[in-house]
Amino acid sequence: MSFLNLTRRGLIQTGAVAGAGLALPTYLRADAHAGYTNAPTGNTVTLGFNVPQTGPYAEEGLDELRAQELAVQHLNGEGDGGMMNTFSSKALKGNGILGKKVTFVTGDTQTKSDAARAAAKSMIEKDGAIMINGGSSSGVAVAVQGLCQEAGVIFMAGLTHSNDTTGKDKKANGFRHFFNAYMSAAALAPVLKSAYGADRRAYHLTADYTWGWTQQESIAAATEAVGWETVNNVLTPLASTDFSSYIAPVLNSGADVLVLNHYGGNMVNSLTNAVQFGLLDKEVNGKKFEIVVPLYSELMAAGAGANVQGVIGSMNWNWQLQDEGSKAFTKSFGEKYGRPPSNSAHTCYVQTLLYADAVERAGTFNPCGVGEALEGFEFDGMGNGPTLYRAEDHQCFKDVLVMKGKENPTNEYDTLEIVEQTPRAQVEYAPDHPMFAGGELGQCNPGA
Repeated sequence: MSFLNLTRRGLIQTGAVAGAGLALPTYLRADAHAGYTNAPTGNTVTLGFNVPQTGPYAEEGLDELRAQELAVQHLNGEGDGGMMNTFSSKALKGNGILGKKVTFVTGDTQTKSDAARAAAKSMIEKDGAIMINGGSSSGVAVAVQGLCQEAGVIFMAGLTHSNDTTGKDKKANGFRHFFNAYMSAAALAPVLKSAYGADRRAYHLTADYTWGWTQQESIAAATEAVGWETVNNVLTPLASTDFSSYIAPVLNSGADVLVLNHYGGNMVNSLTNAVQFGLLDKEVNGKKFEIVVPLYSELMAAGAGANVQGVIGSMNWNWQLQDEGSKAFTKSFGEKYGRPPSNSAHTCYVQTLLYADAVERAGTFNPCGVGEALEGFEFDGMGNGPTLYRAEDHQCFKDVLVMKGKENPTNEYDTLEIVEQTPRAQVEYAPDHPMFAGGELGQCNPGA
């Protein structure tokens, strides 16, 4: 049975009810700025959606693009409005942004920093994009965020989980709704201790770029704090497709847990290789061997199939949440595409609405005005509960989900179950936390 049929038959609860409003923050206006990059002069405004349409994260990119297109339709008053009906801010009216119809252009990041920068540069310089949204790699996000800072446009990050995006590489023109590696670790460690015990020995396989590095550092620190030992950490190239040579040494390491700091197609392949080696059937140190996937997505789980059953990980959001915002978005997305949205789709959709809302509240497309409207902004009705866009680093703070591969899925979209909705307070940290040190937010750049 398709997801759309499940929705229509009421087997998946959906709906959209206006959420309670939160007090809006006060912020400075940017009217004093004389000019800014790509100031719209006609009846339209152009947004740039930069996602991996090819490469190892292409499936995530396609789902992001679906959500971005849906957001544009809702902003222009088409469809049922989705989360605009539940968003605590009521600045958006369905008549575009500041009365201008929203159009969009797309780029292919290829999950490569150089390609992503080139695509974003073209959209800004040739197509007049005033905001860039998207990405499914932290290496890409850091690169594009830097470019947007230089160009004088706002970057609303998509799927980027490295601590560095809002840590050492943070920029005044960049904003992240997605959670980060520290938050995953803070949510996962207590659950892992409860599920598998405190006396565990972990072997990490880690994607060799900024996300993998900070993910591994965060998970190791959090699990060691509850009694685990980190036996080894082996870096793997992002371009890897066969992880057999990396899995084999785990068998002789004395480890009883394998932590796969991989994402997208890399995670599907490494998890498949680990299961093929029979790791989940082994007993080591008198304990059943376990596998942990710190960062999950619905698309990865579907790709890995039965191999995810019982495997614990974390997510930014999941379509099974029953808050009104999540139900509204899942309904809109499902009716348009016949399938539930992924958490990468959710964050790109939300970021597009958050940008448009900030423009409306600021009364200008000037990136400095938009930034001022986003900094310290508290909102609700977009999934994950009450959320804060922290001014000091432009990181969103909200509840985090701990997930587990479902043992007996009932359909192709029923692969994961929510173990815990970790409250926001448990995953918060100080702006000067050592894992996020080394960078300066700097000043907003309006460009022209």
